[in-house]
Formats: sequence, structure tokens, C-alpha cells
Amino acid sequence: MPRQTVAVPVKSLDPPPDPKSHQRYDEYPPVDLYDIHIIESTHQFHPDLPPSTVWGFDGMPMGPLHIARYGEPYLVRYHNDLPPEADGAIQPFGKPEVTIHLHNAHTASESDGNPVNFFPVGEFYDNHYAMFFAGDDQNEALGSLWYHDHRFDFTAQNTYKGLTGQTIFYDDIDSGDENDPNPQALRLPSGDYDVPIQLADKKFTSTPDHALFMDIFNTDGFLGDQPTANMVIKPFFEVEPRKYRFRFLNAGPSRFYRLALSTKDPFWYIANDGNLLTKRLKLKDTRITVAERVDIVVDFSKYDVGEELYLLNLEDQFNGKRATGITLDHEDAEQLIQFRIVELTGPDNSEVPKKLRKMSKIKKNEVDAEKTFIFDNDNGIWTINGEPFDENSVLHTVTQGTTERWLLFNTAEDWEHPVHIHLEEHQVQKRNGKKPSKDERGRKDVTVLGPGDSLEVLLRFRDFLGKYPIHCHNTVHEDHAMLGRWDVLPPAPPEGDEGP
Repeated sequence: MPRQTVAVPVKSLDPPPDPKSHQRYDEYPPVDLYDIHIIESTHQFHPDLPPSTVWGFDGMPMGPLHIARYGEPYLVRYHNDLPPEADGAIQPFGKPEVTIHLHNAHTASESDGNPVNFFPVGEFYDNHYAMFFAGDDQNEALGSLWYHDHRFDFTAQNTYKGLTGQTIFYDDIDSGDENDPNPQALRLPSGDYDVPIQLADKKFTSTPDHALFMDIFNTDGFLGDQPTANMVIKPFFEVEPRKYRFRFLNAGPSRFYRLALSTKDPFWYIANDGNLLTKRLKLKDTRITVAERVDIVVDFSKYDVGEELYLLNLEDQFNGKRATGITLDHEDAEQLIQFRIVELTGPDNSEVPKKLRKMSKIKKNEVDAEKTFIFDNDNGIWTINGEPFDENSVLHTVTQGTTERWLLFNTAEDWEHPVHIHLEEHQVQKRNGKKPSKDERGRKDVTVLGPGDSLEVLLRFRDFLGKYPIHCHNTVHEDHAMLGRWDVLPPAPPEGDEGP
């Protein structure tokens, strides 16, 4: 399994970024600049397969890993260097128009990768990431994020074709250094032992070319038949007999996973959607739906050098609508990654503290308003509140500085929808009228709505203005067209003060 290449900043950009194009740019000028080119290339998913045509950031079918720290703003310039569509031609899949979303970043609207802010071949676009804590609250620090194309109607195709990458944010608590002398630092596994892993299933055509394939006419959801980890089919990964932090991302488009070790040994579950929990959880398996991230720590010290074990998928799923709800026996589960135990090269100074990060809970008496969102299907079109996506239709407006309760409903009995809300994370209060499970009580940016489910979530709206999406992150559902727009507006001026 390949490790992800770390993105390297450049000294300058030509032309330089325009500060007037970004909210709060003057307050948070970028410390680092990145110049990323989106290009077409080829990639070999397995030694027995010929190379397939893919799209990627800097030509990589899984973009470079961005590592950032709070207090160090950065800006990424994305160049669209994809080949143009030929006149009248229908490509197998993919649309060479892009808009890049840093998923779960607390980001101004113009840098959020809004689905309608796409730019064509031959142009570039700057995304500015201010890197301050949401609400100036360190308890809301993020950790494991990912970035991907978000072009409306084509998110599923473009991300499946390779336009994805992972990002890590560090701060004084989750510092990325297991030898950190700072008493605040958690000293979680770091460096070579902090491993981002992107999971995605793929499908290939039959002989002779065995090319990467996607059924673009399937609106239920698309499943591949070959699981990949970091864009390689069923790879092996050498690990030392010590603790590792794995940052798993489910890049979709429609498959859910339930991760477990073949040995049935437990692991430490420490973060969901990149957010450290208040306390570690000891689990033997964990579910990860599309676009979710889960951080787990596996201690391989109990295994002998030369021993092999596997990461398994225990989730039973045979179509893109939903998983069956059956948890497979370990003997029947699909193997995703083979772990091979090799010699220890140095001491393991990492820790997995019982307590991780405090959570600033939203109190019910803070709530200023309530909004309902209903996820449904109308004659094959995915809708929110009875409407397919229309960029000029605003489902809801919120006022900066307020707190709201959002009620999310899935009216169908046959579908699961991993719902993603941009800009602000939400805190789940109730699932089907009951307190959520322990692994769902932290801050979330994706929460799955099962058949007939209802969710009550609380959100604060604080630091930025503009238009933002809410959508299903089964990206096939999103593209057909379970996507809605909501806007953050400034507070009204005091009575009698209409401003300049």
C-alpha cells in the first residue's frame, strides 16, 4: 500500500492571490502557498491490470497529503489542466470542470468548493484556508479531513476518477508528535505511524482493456467489485509491533464499510469525522459511511514478526441503495488490507490517553430557530424538502451569530443517506427520539439517515457569510439531485441604524 506524498509549498504564485476575493484574508494572510495542477494521467490499480486513465491532483490518482497547523493559514491554487471535452463527444465518465471542497474545513463560502463555483479547463481558482478554530474555540479543532471535486451533477464521476485527497490539521493538543514535551499534547502515534488510508471500491471493464468503469446511468448508487486502499486493490502494508494511528476515509461513491481485524482483537476508536472524542472507545468493529472518517489506533505489539493479519469489511451490501443491516462473520468478510509484521526499528513512545479532547456542547437554551429537512425520492429524482437541486432556490437562511436545531428525516424505507452539512459541524442530540450511540456523540459533519430515520442536530453559525450546501454524500444521490442550498446572512442592523 503506497503512502501518500506530502504536498510541498511554493515560494510565490503568479499572479499573486487577490486579497479582496476572500473573507477575512487580511486577518489571516497565508503563511504557505500551494500550486496544484489537476491533470489526466494513468494509474495501475493492481500488477495484473493494465493502467487506467485517471484524473488527479498533480497527476496523482489520490492527491498529495496536505498537512497544516492551526495558526498557520494557507492558500491552494488549483489549475484545471484536464483535457477539454471534444465537440459532441461523450466521454466514458467525468466532466472536466471542477470546484474543490476541503471537506469539513471551517471555510469561507468562496473557498468552500461550492458545487456551482466550478471553473473550466485552462483556468485556476484560489482557495484560502484561514486556519483558526471555529468560534475561536480550541475544543473545535479538526484533525482528519479530505478534499475532492464537488462539481454539481458530476461529483460522483469526478471523484471516482481520482479527484480526491486527504488533509491533516494539527494543534497543540493533537500535535503530530508522540515525543512532544508539551503537557497538553496527547502524544498519539505520529510520523511513519500516523497513516491516512483512503478506501474506495472500483470496477473494471472486461477484456481486453480492463479499464476503470462506472455505470453513470445507475441512480440508486454505484458499487465496485474491487476494494482499494490508497488506490491499490487489496494491498499489503508492513507494520512494526507497536501502535499505529490509521485515519480511514470512505471516498465512496456508495459503499459502506464495517471495519474489523481478522484476529477479532479490539482497537481504540479515537475520532469520528476527524474530531477527537472526549474519551477513547474500545471497539471490535466500526462502521464508516461515505465521506466519513474514523481514526483508530491499533496496537500490533502482541503479534510476532512474520505474522500476518487483515483489515476486514464486515458490512453486507449488494446495491447502492443501502447496506442490508447484516454484519458478516469474519470468515465471510472481504479482506481489504493485509498487515505484515516486521522488525521494530525503535521504541514506541506513543500513548492513547483515556481522555482526549473536551467538547463544547451546544445547550438547548441557545437555540434561536428550528428547520426541517426531508430527504426523499420523487420518480427517480432525489430531493430535499420536495425539491431537486436548483442553485437559485434557497432552502433556508440563517443569521450569523445564531444557533439552530435542524430536524432531518428520511421518509423512505429502502435507502440510506449519509448527510453532509458544510461550514459548521453539528452535534447529534437524538436519533429516532433516543440518545445517540457513544461513537456518534462527538462533533459530526456527516451523519447517516437510515430507512425511516429521524435526527435532531444542533449547529452554531459564527464566522463566515455566504451560500453553503447540505446534501447526501452517497455522491450518486447527490448528483441526481439530493443537494440543497442554504445561506448565512449578516445580522440585521440595530433598529434605526441602516448602516452607510
